[in-house]
Amino acid sequence: MEQIEMSTPLVEMDGDEMAAILWKETKEQLILPFVNLKVEYYDLGIRNRDATEDQVTIDSAEATKKYGVAVKCATITPNLERVQEYNLKKMWKSPNATIRAALDGTVFRAPILIKGIEPYVKSWKKPITLARHAYGDLYRAAEMRIDRPGKCELVFTDENGQETRQLVHQFTAPGVVSGSHNLDASIRNFARCCMNYALDVKENLLFSAKDTISKVYDRQFREIFKQVFMDEYVEAFNQAGITYEYCLIDDAVSKAIKNEGGYVWACQNYDGDVMSDMLATAYGSAAMMTSVLVSPGGQYEYEAAHGTVRRHYYRYLEGGVAYTNPLAIIFAWGSALEKRGELDGNIP
Repeated sequence: MEQIEMSTPLVEMDGDEMAAILWKETKEQLILPFVNLKVEYYDLGIRNRDATEDQVTIDSAEATKKYGVAVKCATITPNLERVQEYNLKKMWKSPNATIRAALDGTVFRAPILIKGIEPYVKSWKKPITLARHAYGDLYRAAEMRIDRPGKCELVFTDENGQETRQLVHQFTAPGVVSGSHNLDASIRNFARCCMNYALDVKENLLFSAKDTISKVYDRQFREIFKQVFMDEYVEAFNQAGITYEYCLIDDAVSKAIKNEGGYVWACQNYDGDVMSDMLATAYGSAAMMTSVLVSPGGQYEYEAAHGTVRRHYYRYLEGGVAYTNPLAIIFAWGSALEKRGELDGNIP
């Protein structure tokens, strides 16, 4: 057949280990014979990130802003063990976190449903789409090891030099401390992304947090979601016949287990990280999940929801057979190419 032409490149972010092997085979067997592929290529493999002082990750995010569509392979976020394994200069930050922060986007993850693969939660008849805020919180926190008695404070100094202080803890013994932050503008963009997505798929939207405990931080998320909904979306939701509600993260987990699915569940960054893995496992595995980062600027970054499949990679290097599920990678490439064609008006 005649190859499909592309008018605009998409950004390709290569990755690590077994995922990178599947990535290469997916391109060679399923894409290149049928598409005259145009990409801006970035190698986000751990060795190249180490060699470039992680500049390649920043460059790939900037390229995504420029071209509007990216597709990303799974990458290693090194811990101490990985630093030693790959002889790295340091424990580089998660490339996903760097890209998400640069694009200020929301990650939407949904199960790939196939007849014959039933979810572990028997009440689920429809997919639950997990919307994860992709800025701040634990992933951009400042951390400190406390090795002696003393006082730890939150200190805010305004532009005029005036300080506001709040005691975190009076340490009498060693411990640890962490300081998280977020931005009203990013939370507002998160709310809009979730509400736009719910309208697109015509499904109810649920946002969960823990404002009974976090009476300032989480409460701000709740209030901004409410304000955005009432000021900008209430009429559109009514016309679409869908609803928006807030509930505690505890209640949201209970509801997820009891209902039949078919809604969008919005979570803060860390909650979304954990809950998306729970949903992936309950629907089959992370290899059966789609994942797309949507930015308020209209950029899209598609990826596989799973990791680099390290265990299979070493079996592969030893010459063994690695039965690794490529479906999430195939969906990432297919979805990125579909979005590229849609934005370019290049869909037959």
